[in-house]
Amino acid sequence: MSIFAAMSKNSQILALFAIACTSTVGIVNELTKDRIFIQQKKQLLSTLNSIIEPERYNNELALDCVNVTNSDLGSDKQQTMYLARLDSVPVAGAITTVAPDGYSGNIELIVAVNIDGSVNGVRILSHQETPGLGDKVELAKSDWVTSFSGKTLMGESDSRWAVAKDGGMFDQFTGATITPRAVVKAVKKATLYFSENQKELFSQNNDCLLKDSSAEMDEPQKYNTSAVAGVNNEN
Repeated sequence: MSIFAAMSKNSQILALFAIACTSTVGIVNELTKDRIFIQQKKQLLSTLNSIIEPERYNNELALDCVNVTNSDLGSDKQQTMYLARLDSVPVAGAITTVAPDGYSGNIELIVAVNIDGSVNGVRILSHQETPGLGDKVELAKSDWVTSFSGKTLMGESDSRWAVAKDGGMFDQFTGATITPRAVVKAVKKATLYFSENQKELFSQNNDCLLKDSSAEMDEPQKYNTSAVAGVNNEN
């Protein structure tokens, strides 16, 4: 057998192997995508229930939402507002938002606000803040994020909505002020946005329902709440 014939045969074998691997990956993906989607949905509902008590609503919270794009939410990207209703009456909203000025980059979070404008709960969805310092915004690392619960906002000029170092009512962390300052600012803006737009938000078409019933459903956003190693200190 000539060298060219051998090379041709090896190329054919490699091509068949590549096709087989690609087919296997495709089959595995098809078999597991529904299970992955269900797990992501459960994770989303678990997060929502941690900031809006399940007994307060009786609609399908994870499937009742509107998509919004507003720079006050920290990003030009689309954010999602989940709407809690009890017998069709608005109860609260939980909106994803971004703190773009974290110490190590964007901090993604979700803020639940009651119809009366008070904050019901806040959770960090993803961040890259410094382990041992800025990562204390995570509930798994400290209860700092629960300090927002029950707080009200007296308008955009409410000076109480700042860290203690800036004369506000929220603690900062020892050696870390930038991270809590960024989160307080983001929660304040999200709370104000909901308070000013809640009537319109609750009257819009259900984007989650439209998405869920479409022929090609996108995968829901994946949230990584584990910290990624950051830099050494903050100011």
